[in-house]
Amino acid sequence: QVQLVESGGGLVQAGGSLRLSCAASGRTSSIYTLGWFRQAPGKEREFVGGIKWSGGSTFYADSVKGRFTISRDNAKNTVYLQMNSLKSEDTAVYSCAVDRTRTVLFSSRAAAYDYWGQGTQVTVSS
Repeated sequence: QVQLVESGGGLVQAGGSLRLSCAASGRTSSIYTLGWFRQAPGKEREFVGGIKWSGGSTFYADSVKGRFTISRDNAKNTVYLQMNSLKSEDTAVYSCAVDRTRTVLFSSRAAAYDYWGQGTQVTVSS
């Protein structure tokens, strides 16, 4: 099993920055990729991006490319989502999740991820 604990959400003004953290524990050696998803009220869950656990390559959705950065602290088994130039449309509950299937690199399908964090609210005021 893998446990994920998120932190770092909050309220920020448009144009500001926030950094989310996702601390992984348990069988972290089984992780293929760690992805970030978000879901705004009344909208479908959206894949934001992910990081390959071994090697650290990253992928970003077009909606956040150039503004968001995913990184990992290997010693802490913690993945960060640095969000800059935030917009009101970035308001959502953000969740991290792990894909252990090793089937598709950076899958955007939530069903590919079997362990999820509790989610953290990010609110961007305009």
